[in-house]
Amino acid sequence: MAEFLLQSDIAEICERLGDTAHDFAGKTVLLTGGRGFLGRYFMEIFAYLNKNVLKKPVKLVAADNLITAGKEGSVITEYPHTEFINHDVIQPMKWKGSLDYVIHAAGIASPFYYRAHPLATLEVAITGTKNMLQLAQEHQARFTFFSSSEIYGDPDAKHVPTAESYRGNVSCQGPRACYDESKRVGETLCYIFHGEHGTATNTIRPFNVFGPGMQETDYRVLPNFANRIKGGHPLNVYGSGNQTRTFCYITDAMVGFLLVILRGVPGEAYNIGNPKPEISMVELVNRISQVIGKPVAHNVIEYPDSYPADEPNRRCPDIRKAKLQLSFEPNVDLNEGLRRFMTWADGVYTGEQ
Repeated sequence: MAEFLLQSDIAEICERLGDTAHDFAGKTVLLTGGRGFLGRYFMEIFAYLNKNVLKKPVKLVAADNLITAGKEGSVITEYPHTEFINHDVIQPMKWKGSLDYVIHAAGIASPFYYRAHPLATLEVAITGTKNMLQLAQEHQARFTFFSSSEIYGDPDAKHVPTAESYRGNVSCQGPRACYDESKRVGETLCYIFHGEHGTATNTIRPFNVFGPGMQETDYRVLPNFANRIKGGHPLNVYGSGNQTRTFCYITDAMVGFLLVILRGVPGEAYNIGNPKPEISMVELVNRISQVIGKPVAHNVIEYPDSYPADEPNRRCPDIRKAKLQLSFEPNVDLNEGLRRFMTWADGVYTGEQ
């Protein structure tokens, strides 16, 4: 089976962490969503740190119920000091021994899947988060919750780029509500556990992270585009094509995530993304064409029934807080990120529709 990621990216992430990575030495980490897109990167990073960086290994326990892991995520690579357990976070977890960090990355993040499974989406972000918070509280572990930029909803133009202080413009009714609102409740749970129990919580709000390892059937924009290019089909741009996004390559995102996990101010939320460039979906097609060196045809079409249509018009992060408090600075530009992703996808994706 082809590599799901670029090993050079893992080395790059760990090198950029520098001495901060040594905070993990001798610690025990619970990772939920361990076989998802981000979870697999965490597993590879901890394996790399244990092999090449840490004097005393970090023990990693990765949990996942494998429902959305796909064929790639369902193949569990065995590493020293790493244990995988098949567990659904909706159920309480029994834990023996010490626990230093809980990284709660379990969730249904693809719009296609949360449209199809709205109740499960709600449960994992609410019940699952509460269960993991209780575990962290019992063991006095640091807790990091993976929320979403979707908690901001469709911000007014004056709030773009969007800072953590923005309260959001979110509908509790609609095809995206199960995801957006459940992530907001998850953040509220973190706020309560921090305030009531002193649990050291942090919330991460990722903005459009992409890179090798995204499933071909993920249905998000870049895997969708890469799949259709591989199959020789025109790209389908949903809606008007004028909606804008920024995209953060996986190495930048993982460095930001790890800085929050290790150095985030307890009780705080952080935007992690790349604020530049903010481009429309039609412009993204043109950018991909430049990167792969050939014309790419596209059609602007209505949203299919399987995809939630009420998406934000603009999404762009204000990352000044993460820069100031964590020294987070993305350094992979969009063209370079697209080059790495498209090259990987061309070798791994099948192009099947």
